[in-house]
Amino acid sequence: MLSALDKQLLNRFQQDFPLSPTPFLEIARQLDSSESEVLSAYQRLAAQNYISRIGPVIAPNCIGASALVAMAVAEADLLRVADQVSAYPNVNHNYERENHYNLWFVLMANDETDLQTLVQEIETDTGYPAMLLPMLEDFYINLGFELNLDD
Repeated sequence: MLSALDKQLLNRFQQDFPLSPTPFLEIARQLDSSESEVLSAYQRLAAQNYISRIGPVIAPNCIGASALVAMAVAEADLLRVADQVSAYPNVNHNYERENHYNLWFVLMANDETDLQTLVQEIETDTGYPAMLLPMLEDFYINLGFELNLDD
């Protein structure tokens, strides 16, 4: 069961995460809590798979190179492959789609050469080919959403 603090962390800080040397202390002050309580709550949320990471989402190709990547993964392997892909620090997020290409993720690298190397490494690690879909036109999609967390 999620605590009141858990719910506030999940809803209020998907966006506008404090950019400061002590962001968790700043969050604690906003929520009338302590830094240790906030850190413990985030650790608990991560352990329960409510969150996978806390970090920035950088606009595509502003720093380095990035691309959307799609893979057609056998249903029986989907969780394994998704976990392998998520383990790469260069993967911004991944998600399942109802399509022949059922696993999609955003991959970031220092440059195009590193991007190609990472794709080849992921293909070798997972045993599945990957299709790179570089951005041709920029569209902004707000990935934050209000969670209905009423008990």
